[in-house]
Amino acid sequence: MAGLRMTVGVLAVLGALLDRPDTELYGLEIVRASGLEPGTIYPILQRLRGAGWVSDRWEDPEPGRTEGRPSRRYYRLTVEGRARAVHVLQHGRDRSGLSRLLARPRFPAIPTTEVGPA
Repeated sequence: MAGLRMTVGVLAVLGALLDRPDTELYGLEIVRASGLEPGTIYPILQRLRGAGWVSDRWEDPEPGRTEGRPSRRYYRLTVEGRARAVHVLQHGRDRSGLSRLLARPRFPAIPTTEVGPA
């Protein structure tokens, strides 16, 4: 863990990857799941990869060509990365209340109006 700062952004990316731990996710999926901007997640993913927490691979170019898009780079937590991410997220939430930031509601609350007796 030396050299890997646990910022809110790093924790958000780890949380996104842990939401679907057995699935490879490409960048836009991580952007959507984390709520962060693409320019934020890619440097984080590179740091996580450099630390051995995340593995990556490029998809075969054919699906992208067929769909008229660039090839996707897929990311997933390594076995070690998954164990460390679980530990760090739990420790971070216990220590600093990050659960409020990372566990935001998937759907916004719908305001309700209480109707009292007529």
